[in-house]
Amino acid sequence: MPSDGYTYLCEFDVLEDGVPRRFEVEGMPLSLVLTEKQVFAIHDMCSHSAVSLSEGEVDGCTVECWLHGSRFDLRTGSPLDPPATRPVPVYPVQIEDGCVYALLPRSER
Repeated sequence: MPSDGYTYLCEFDVLEDGVPRRFEVEGMPLSLVLTEKQVFAIHDMCSHSAVSLSEGEVDGCTVECWLHGSRFDLRTGSPLDPPATRPVPVYPVQIEDGCVYALLPRSER
């Protein structure tokens, strides 16, 4: 079991490299992305147009919003291209015993 505060999301084996997977935890949309041998957890709504980032394309450590093309860094949540100018939250991930957990702030749950 991971450190306190981490929420179970899925078995590691259900993740596909470069394919975002959407989850909802207590009403909060979240996207998990396996890429470059790491799992990233990012808020699943574009900060520019409130559409799902899990429907976008992954390239390395970035995910592109399908609607207007803004890319976000999966490590930091920072927008790399306009029109988005605000970052999206990212969350620490732990993998233990084949399970994926994310540390989600209580205020966002």
